[in-house]
Amino acid sequence: QVQLVESGGGLVQPGGSLRLSCAASVSIFAIYSMGWYRQAPGKSRELVATITISGSTKYADAVKGRFTISRDNAKKTVYLQMNSLKPEDTAVYYCTADKPYHDYVTGLGSWGQGTQVTVSS
Repeated sequence: QVQLVESGGGLVQPGGSLRLSCAASVSIFAIYSMGWYRQAPGKSRELVATITISGSTKYADAVKGRFTISRDNAKKTVYLQMNSLKPEDTAVYYCTADKPYHDYVTGLGSWGQGTQVTVSS
C-alpha cells in the first residue's frame, strides 16, 4: 500500500494556473505508474492524466494542451501543471499509484485523500 498526499489545490480565476503535487511514501517510487483523477459534484470520478514507469503520458481530451503531468522519482512526487483553467475544471483531484511494475494505470491501486480545485471569478 502506497501512502499518497496531494497538495496545491485552491481557488483560482478562469484562465489561471495551479500546480498540484502528490508525494508518495514508498521505498522505490520509480516502479509505480501514477495518475490524476478528478471528481466534480454529482459526477463520477474521471481520468485526467497518467504517467507510466517508462514515462509515457496520457491525457483526457478535456485537458489536452492545458494540463501536463510529470514525475520526479528522486523526490517521489508526481505533479499536475494546470494552465488555462476553466470553471468546468472545478473538482476534487485525486492522485493514484498503480500496483508495482505495472506500466499502465488501472485506477485499482492506492489513492490519496484528494485536493479541492475551484475555478471561479
